[in-house]
Amino acid sequence: MDYPNDQAPGAPVRSGIPEHGRVPKYYAVKARIDRLVDELGEGAPIPTERDLSERYEVARETVRQALRELVLEGKLRRQGRGTVVAGPKLEQPLSLASYTEGVRRQGRTPGRALVSLDRFPCPEPLATETGLTRGEPVWHLERVLLADDERVGLESTYVAVDRVPHLDREFDPDSSFYAYLGRQGIGFGSADERIETVLATPREALLIGTPPALPMLLIHRVSRDTGGRPLERVRTLYRGDRFSFTVRLGG
Repeated sequence: MDYPNDQAPGAPVRSGIPEHGRVPKYYAVKARIDRLVDELGEGAPIPTERDLSERYEVARETVRQALRELVLEGKLRRQGRGTVVAGPKLEQPLSLASYTEGVRRQGRTPGRALVSLDRFPCPEPLATETGLTRGEPVWHLERVLLADDERVGLESTYVAVDRVPHLDREFDPDSSFYAYLGRQGIGFGSADERIETVLATPREALLIGTPPALPMLLIHRVSRDTGGRPLERVRTLYRGDRFSFTVRLGG
């Protein structure tokens, strides 16, 4: 099998060319625009669909499909009526570290915007998943995740009221929930985490500010304190075009 000399480590084998060698026209255009993206740099505007179709001598629909995929991959982003080069994805470690810590390590400013903070009896599905008692009071904290004021995700946290009875009065919704728990003398012991790819619901897409068709990375987490007691249940949506996840594995 032939490998191009200029192929980057980790790139798709033969740059995505099928074994029969017939490259879809849109994909060839996408590859050329991708090289243009590298030349232009973050924040630079991309030529219009009309200009690109004339430059590469293809139909505008072919260019549109290529641009659509580059937007979904996070290499481009829509800005007003145009399209610009996106910045690098945020790398979030898969660990018990908070979102705040992960974003700050990359020189970005983390933030959160409160959507709602409600209190209600623990339903059966939540009790079964977490080990909480059905009917006991729980908080539901929902916040939009921000990085340099850009909306990048949506986080829903469920925690028993008896663990943090004054959450509604003492907690700053723009701050780290894990740091708040630490100040209450509550430490994290372990967690079970599951990751999947989903599409946001219309409500979630509206809150995050993305098209409903944009793929999302969904993380489910059930955590326990250092004594093994149930602590929180978190459901977090991350924009698939703005995030990647890292994990360190040991032998």
